[in-house]
Amino acid sequence: MEKFDYREALKKIPHKPGVYQYYDKQGTLIYIGKAKDLKNRVSSYFVKDEHLYNAKTRVLVRKINKISFTIVDTEIDAWLLENSLIKKHQPRYNVMLKDDKTYPWIVIKHERFPRIFWTRKVIRDGSKYFGPYASVGMMHAILEVIKELFPLRTCNLPLTKENVNSGKFKICLEYQIGNCAGPCENYQSEEDYNANIDSIKDILNGKTAVVFKRLKENLDQAIEQLHFEEAHELKRKLDLLSNYQSKSTIVSNIINDVEVYSIASEKDYAFVNFLKVMNGTVIQTQTVELKKKLDETDEELLSLAILEFRHRYKSRSKEIIVPFKLAIETEEFKQTIPQLGDKKKLLDLSHKNVLFFKKERLDQYEKLNPELKTDRILTKMKEDLRLNVLPKHIECFDNSNFQGKYPVSAIVVFKDAKPSKKDYRHFNVKTVEGPNDFATMEEAVYRRYKRMLDEGSPLPQLIIIDGGKGQLSSAMKSLKKLHIDTKVTVIGIAKRLEELFYPGDQYPLYLDKRSETLKVIQHLRDEAHRFGITFHRNQRSRKTFQTELYQVKGIGKVSADKLLSKFKSVKKIREASEEELAKVLNKTQIAALREYFAETV
Repeated sequence: MEKFDYREALKKIPHKPGVYQYYDKQGTLIYIGKAKDLKNRVSSYFVKDEHLYNAKTRVLVRKINKISFTIVDTEIDAWLLENSLIKKHQPRYNVMLKDDKTYPWIVIKHERFPRIFWTRKVIRDGSKYFGPYASVGMMHAILEVIKELFPLRTCNLPLTKENVNSGKFKICLEYQIGNCAGPCENYQSEEDYNANIDSIKDILNGKTAVVFKRLKENLDQAIEQLHFEEAHELKRKLDLLSNYQSKSTIVSNIINDVEVYSIASEKDYAFVNFLKVMNGTVIQTQTVELKKKLDETDEELLSLAILEFRHRYKSRSKEIIVPFKLAIETEEFKQTIPQLGDKKKLLDLSHKNVLFFKKERLDQYEKLNPELKTDRILTKMKEDLRLNVLPKHIECFDNSNFQGKYPVSAIVVFKDAKPSKKDYRHFNVKTVEGPNDFATMEEAVYRRYKRMLDEGSPLPQLIIIDGGKGQLSSAMKSLKKLHIDTKVTVIGIAKRLEELFYPGDQYPLYLDKRSETLKVIQHLRDEAHRFGITFHRNQRSRKTFQTELYQVKGIGKVSADKLLSKFKSVKKIREASEEELAKVLNKTQIAALREYFAETV
């Protein structure tokens, strides 16, 4: 087979809207795309600078062996054609909506005395379908309200005029218990039955206020005519409808027949929420997940999802509310990007829903695959901290001293955003006299990385210094002496406002208080502080007690060091038996030690 020459293929592509298709050497369709200008869009895949695209896109381009295209009149036509072709062929590199469920509908059958029930199968027989309903529970709740409000037949008898007038059918138990008004024996007129159907259509379209007004008028009329039983039943229906309406999400009565969309993205996934608003009430809502294939933008993904939702729900709304402008030119609907008011509240509600769905779904994935969470956190840290590589290995330094005495430094190590306690280290400061935190930091950093370089150990991708600009500058002095200041990223964290400082930057970086990046940094800082304080207290206690031991008659520095080396703590020395102490001390020293402990109880 001849080598694919994209230049020759591009010569045949016009500057018109349409859909393009990529095939591999085996003739398999691997990608379908749409474009306002086919030539410009397809040409962009073959630019010389491959780094403009991610790895997946570069792989796709290398596999292209044939290009075909279809010209259409408008961009919206290209949009529709692309969607139908993707659904039909499901190419490997196209975004897929992970939502292949068959959702239920509520159907009003096209027949005399229409039945109302739910179904997953849409039949083009003139019947009226409402939905689909992403929440089956919500659908059943609506059907229960309808059943309570209006008695309807549930049988499938052919209630033609001839059959009913000839007395072919008899009333059943449903009539006896009040669930049906008996149209099969002409107990209920077709006009009265259809009036109920009209009210039901209004409820399903979100026009509960219309039904409420109608029932209220009937109630007033029944009271005026002293039909108290009828009035009582109408009052019960009004209360039921009010209760149903109170459970609906009411936005504003002036907002009618609009769709609301919002999107939340991650590295490999995106989530899109849809709300349908009729007469100020949210009557439909659903969130879908999209699996990214070629690092698609939020605009591309949202456009794809909007088309899918409009097709799925047979929606013809003339207005859509979106978080940002979409590059879609169509007369089918107008785009609204609200900044305040009721429409902004609707967009916020949609965004709240999509964030909740995203968190819930990612939590599920990460429970099954913990490495996904690690990768997501590291990727977010790389982005937030402006790193060139993922911070798989992070080290954090903290100093501790007591009025300038017993200075120590602690280093904690995180690998893959989790503590690696076996790699924790601490230093007794050797070259610093008095309370000099900057000099202590300089010594600790130098000793740590001098040893790592000598041993040939890999350096961390990120170093965190617990402290402000002074401690950060001291750490950088040591890294420059070792000639590794350009090989690692170093940041300082100041405790008061959780400010992050970079070497040489005048202004600090502030992260969102809820961000996972800041949480990991705080965990590192707190862990370093805990580890350092624990070591410092042990050292202080050890050295204080060691000094006190020198006062015990017959115990000098050598004996004191042996005691602390063997028993590790004062408590264990106090609890040691005669036989255990005899391995370190003679009888005279043991007696003196017992006498010392007796006096210090």
